[in-house]
Amino acid sequence: MIKKALILTTMVLGCQGYSQTKLDGYIEAGLKNNEVIKQHNFDINKSMYALKEAKSMFYPTVSLNGTYTIADGGRTIDIPIGDMLNPVYNTLNQITNSNAFPTLENQSVLINPDNFYDAKIHTTMPLLNFEIIYNKRIKSQQMSLQKIEMEIYQRELVKEIKIAYYKYLQSVEGIKIYQETLALVTENQRVNQALFRNDKINRTAVLRSDNEVIRIQANLETAKQVSKNAQSYFNFLLNEKLDAPIEVDKNEALPMEAISENTQNREELLKLTQVKELNKTVGKLTESYWFPKVGGFADVGFQDFDFDVNKDSRYYFAGVSLEINIFSGNKNEFKLKQVQEDDKKISSQIDNVKQQLLLQFQVSQNNLTSALEQFNANKNQKQSAKKYNDDITKLYKEGQAIYIELLDAQNQWVNAQLNTNIALYNSWIAFAELERANATFTFNN
Repeated sequence: MIKKALILTTMVLGCQGYSQTKLDGYIEAGLKNNEVIKQHNFDINKSMYALKEAKSMFYPTVSLNGTYTIADGGRTIDIPIGDMLNPVYNTLNQITNSNAFPTLENQSVLINPDNFYDAKIHTTMPLLNFEIIYNKRIKSQQMSLQKIEMEIYQRELVKEIKIAYYKYLQSVEGIKIYQETLALVTENQRVNQALFRNDKINRTAVLRSDNEVIRIQANLETAKQVSKNAQSYFNFLLNEKLDAPIEVDKNEALPMEAISENTQNREELLKLTQVKELNKTVGKLTESYWFPKVGGFADVGFQDFDFDVNKDSRYYFAGVSLEINIFSGNKNEFKLKQVQEDDKKISSQIDNVKQQLLLQFQVSQNNLTSALEQFNANKNQKQSAKKYNDDITKLYKEGQAIYIELLDAQNQWVNAQLNTNIALYNSWIAFAELERANATFTFNN
């Protein structure tokens, strides 16, 4: 307990003087330039337009319709005007002793109107339609879901950018260590060659020093390639040129371990909660099959023969429609059963994800604690290795130690530096993973 408290105290003091200004700038650039985030924004815009489309269904629809017909033949309507009126007209002519009343022919009128036009403004509007109401709600919930999914990706991207940055810093520091080591073993090589020429040492020490130079050169080249790969991946996340230079923060501080558990606010849970609400709305939409649908319509226009336009050509036609579904073979009842099963599945997923997120947080927190303890152990070993290397180097120069002892001391010193460097940035990587597991990172609005 005392050791853990000491570690925590060290972390708190270390964080007070450290500001990740360059990294914060890179994160902001990554969130701005990342292509996947741009694609998510396109999806959100699409959902927004779909919501506006759903809202527009509440408004009336107005259209200008026109028809013109010509017809000949086909079915007719026979009107016996002559049979009905000619006897009466004959009687009237006899009474008046005139031909004032003509003889009429029976009429046969085509059912299909010939040389007839109809031009009107047709208006329809839903007065009561629950399908439209729930459809609008579904579109709104889908847009919220798109936003949550983008936030999930943003948090994952921030974590990846941080880890890539720390790995790049780790590789850069590793190059420095190998460069300093190469200068050291090169100097040892020069000294051993001079001692050999003066018959102070045997050839074995010279060969070992030559091999050490070759080994460190190879390790240095490997470290440079690792650094290039880390640089390329980091720039890839920022959507920059892969060989773009990276500004580094000199960081010897440690991350803070004390983070309160906050997994209940993870976007993954918010997403499932939103999916559950969306599924409920789908259920209400399915139930609305049984609700009546009421709509209104109105036509205002002109219709006549031979394109005549007068007061008798004008007309209006309006009404209200009612639709009530009576039977559909239990189709909607089965749909509702499916929605209910989906709701049970989502509730189970929420419980499972809660446990997964809590486990992820605890594992990440334990990994950070372990990484910090490893760093402190490596740091102590580094101090001891440096002191040991200084002592052996002094003894070797005085001729009181052999080269194998010097080589062993130098290797311990180099390895201690490398391990401390790795442990330092592994601590920051573990902190980034803990920050992701707890959804702690705050986005700038």
